[in-house]
Amino acid sequence: MSEWAAKRFWEKTDVIEADAGYTVHLDGRGVRSPLKTPVVVPTRAMAEAIAEEWAAQEDKIDPLSMPVTRACNAALDKVAVQHAEVAQMLADYGDSDLICYRADSPEGLVAAQAEGWDPLVDWSATELGAPLQLRVGVMHEPQPPQSLAALHGHVERFDPFALTAVHDLVAISGSLVLGLAVTRERLEAQEAWDLSRIDEEWQISQWGEDEEAAAQAEIKRRDLLQAARFFQLCA
Repeated sequence: MSEWAAKRFWEKTDVIEADAGYTVHLDGRGVRSPLKTPVVVPTRAMAEAIAEEWAAQEDKIDPLSMPVTRACNAALDKVAVQHAEVAQMLADYGDSDLICYRADSPEGLVAAQAEGWDPLVDWSATELGAPLQLRVGVMHEPQPPQSLAALHGHVERFDPFALTAVHDLVAISGSLVLGLAVTRERLEAQEAWDLSRIDEEWQISQWGEDEEAAAQAEIKRRDLLQAARFFQLCA
């Protein structure tokens, strides 16, 4: 029976210790991913979060209400089988990192970018061993190869579960540096979100907020916070 059956089919949800970590049983049967991979996760905390999501399902199963389960499925069915490719894709963000591309006007935006992003550029150089060069405008200019190599080294060390979280932190924020700063507790997830939105918030301050855009941004914000939570559950 597929774990994504439309209706709830179990009564009891348990966390079980396994050889390689922890798993979740539904009436004694181990949960599997959509591709039928046994769901074995690295920490009890993650398994308990998955179990809570399954236990909270009522008559019908709603996958959208199960973010930890969905992230685990992505880690097992997608990231684990193409770890090198995902790591390279994320490392490539460092070559066009959001925090390196600056406006030349107006003065208020220039100042906001400098205040928010300069400390993270400095942190990348000192803590990540990856000095990054600032650019004016949006035209791509490559970063130093040694810096990109350092960033790639940080990314490829994540296991599939952590890399799944990092993928969302980076893809949503548009910044590898912001994403890594969250994983190293240099930033809280909400801080990273706010820093990723400096340009947008400046435009809103000048022209007002579009309701549809605001709703989409809120979804992304929640997804970023959920990614940070998933990363915390990995350790």
